[in-house]
Amino acid sequence: MAHCQVPAVVCQSNSRDVVSKPDILTRTVFAGGMTALLTSAALLATPALAQNSGSQRLEDLIPDSAVANPEDWAQQGTGNSATPAEPARVPELAADAPITPNPQIVIDWPEPGSLPDIDPVQALAQPLELADFSERLAPIPEGSKERVTDELTIVFPTDTTLFPERDEFLDRFKSLSTVEELDDDDSIARLAAQSREDEELLGELLRTYGYFDAQVIRSVGAENGDDDGENTRENAGENAGVRFDVLPGVQYRVGDVDLGNLDAAGADYEMLRRAYQITKGDPLSLDAIENERFDLDRALGERGYPFAAIEEPKLLVDHAREEGDITMPVEPGGKYVLGDVTSSLPDFLSGTHLTRIARWDEGDVYQRSDEEDLRRAILATGLVGSITLTPVEVTPPQGDTPGIVDIAADISKAPLRTLAGSIGFGTEEGFRLEGRWEHRNLFPPEGLLRLRGIAGTQEQLAGVTFRKNNFKGRDRILSVDAYVSTIDFDAYDAETIALTGTFERVSTLLFQKPLSWSAGVELIATRESARDGAGNNIDPEETFFVAALPLYAQLDRSNDLLNPTDGWRLSGRVSPEFSESDVGQAVYVRNQFDASYYQAVAENVVLAGRVRLGSITGANIEEIAPSRRLYAGGGGSVRGYGFREIGPLSGLGDPLGGRSLAEFSLEARVRTGLFDGALGVVPFVDAGSVGIDSVPDFDRVQYGAGIGVRYHSGFGPFRVDVAFPLNPGPNDNWIAVYVALGQAF
Repeated sequence: MAHCQVPAVVCQSNSRDVVSKPDILTRTVFAGGMTALLTSAALLATPALAQNSGSQRLEDLIPDSAVANPEDWAQQGTGNSATPAEPARVPELAADAPITPNPQIVIDWPEPGSLPDIDPVQALAQPLELADFSERLAPIPEGSKERVTDELTIVFPTDTTLFPERDEFLDRFKSLSTVEELDDDDSIARLAAQSREDEELLGELLRTYGYFDAQVIRSVGAENGDDDGENTRENAGENAGVRFDVLPGVQYRVGDVDLGNLDAAGADYEMLRRAYQITKGDPLSLDAIENERFDLDRALGERGYPFAAIEEPKLLVDHAREEGDITMPVEPGGKYVLGDVTSSLPDFLSGTHLTRIARWDEGDVYQRSDEEDLRRAILATGLVGSITLTPVEVTPPQGDTPGIVDIAADISKAPLRTLAGSIGFGTEEGFRLEGRWEHRNLFPPEGLLRLRGIAGTQEQLAGVTFRKNNFKGRDRILSVDAYVSTIDFDAYDAETIALTGTFERVSTLLFQKPLSWSAGVELIATRESARDGAGNNIDPEETFFVAALPLYAQLDRSNDLLNPTDGWRLSGRVSPEFSESDVGQAVYVRNQFDASYYQAVAENVVLAGRVRLGSITGANIEEIAPSRRLYAGGGGSVRGYGFREIGPLSGLGDPLGGRSLAEFSLEARVRTGLFDGALGVVPFVDAGSVGIDSVPDFDRVQYGAGIGVRYHSGFGPFRVDVAFPLNPGPNDNWIAVYVALGQAF
């Protein structure tokens, strides 16, 4: 039998060695050292020994005791008495005395030309290679050649059924080959050294795939460049190459599979055994042995066994059967259901709060994925620097009744205060400087207080925000925001005081949700007036008091939040609003519908499209505050036009806003090979229309087109778009530039 341990396979042959008496003599000579070797040589040269050798065989001179204990026999010498025999004396010779030939030893001198010519350069480079003696050896069977590099060729059996793993094997070898990595010259000496490492690598890979009797024949030399790859002495040292002939032999099969005490899992045994997808008779693969170990461990963790233990697998290779027996001791450790979460810092993040944000209910079967999900959710709060979750037994299993485990959370605090700022510029929006300070756990647990301010060309704002994350459930956010602002847009100016409250469940960078929603309330007092192109008010200032109940929902079936390449999104907003102004009272509903679709049409090309439709019903345009009307234009709308610059125009050519909206966008997101594939280009075309009526009339559709650059970072694409208005209005510039994080839609 042969004992092997994964991943380093060590084998011990099960065949029994046959030991002969001459073999004992050889072992004794080497055990006694050089002195014993010289003594034996001197004894063989004496006439007495020569005479005895004529009547006795060498085996007859060795007693049976020598076979049993060769070391003691070697120290006894050749005599029979207790005193060691005197060694034969070698006569002293003068330094100039001729050497008398021994008439009993005759060596015929080889005839001229009978020995092969040896090139000293080749001999130094490959003393044990087959290249110089290939004519004297049996020819290697012809096979299918694979040229790996200019210096490296591998020959496989022509019959692909003899080695079906050939393509995968070759790719794996290329990624690890020394010759492949250091292919830089035509040095035979370098190739000879590197090829020995690759020969060992090929042997290891063959054993990985179960070919334990495989042979790898290596030859290094110069190539004459023909299709046969033959070597010639004339071009030695030029176009040097190494060739490996791979003879895989028989692929061993899986013998017995011993998974220890896995059957202690009872009713779950069959499912767990199916998770370990190695059975008797399967092709033997060291990769599969390791991979299936992890699959079984995952299955135990998902089936309710938090304390399961799996030892390293061992492989017993039997060359006679051409099979390998697998032994992997498994201890399930009992089945459990989940209880509560406990916290090491209960005043900071209580166990009750952590239990609330866990995705399981008390009594659910333990799943390791639930534990990992809780770890990610706690880190996503931004309050924790590090966390360790440990299952702790509360009640042991009793018969078929599972035990109960709590999850102990050992957490450390992260920095809780942040001071941040940003600065930006847009050709249509001007400069914008924004800053904020926040404390993310001023009101534990997860009670945030934020102060923010904006100083910009068109907007100034000061506000305070209170937010409670994971409020009454996982991923639910309660926020209250109060702010005062002044706005100086081309369409209107406004001085506003607002108080808003929102309860929402939305996607985050860590958790993209298929369904997001929000519900809120807005109380707004604003003084506004329309403006002309020179920035002068064309209407008297008017005060509006607005109360709104905005509702929002989104279905997200895209594969990424910031950079989707497949799928779609649908969202809708409905906001019933009551407005009171100098004009009178009005009740109306603001509606907006958005849809986007993403489709990869090539390996590095994604087509993306977007549609937006909006409508305000129930009031005339004059009864609606300018800031509550519908507009189009800007980086997230129709690129090439200024922010909110598209819409019905006044007599002076300024946008008035409208009660209907329609927008369309189409772009191709092309990833280039530049900067390791991080750089992309995006040609795009947008269109938009705003109407006075509540239903879009498309009387005037304005188009924009351009090209953008995307730099794909680890947290999302950084976007720069350059756009041109194709049918600009009187106040539109000939070019617009937009900078942002994430795709346009």
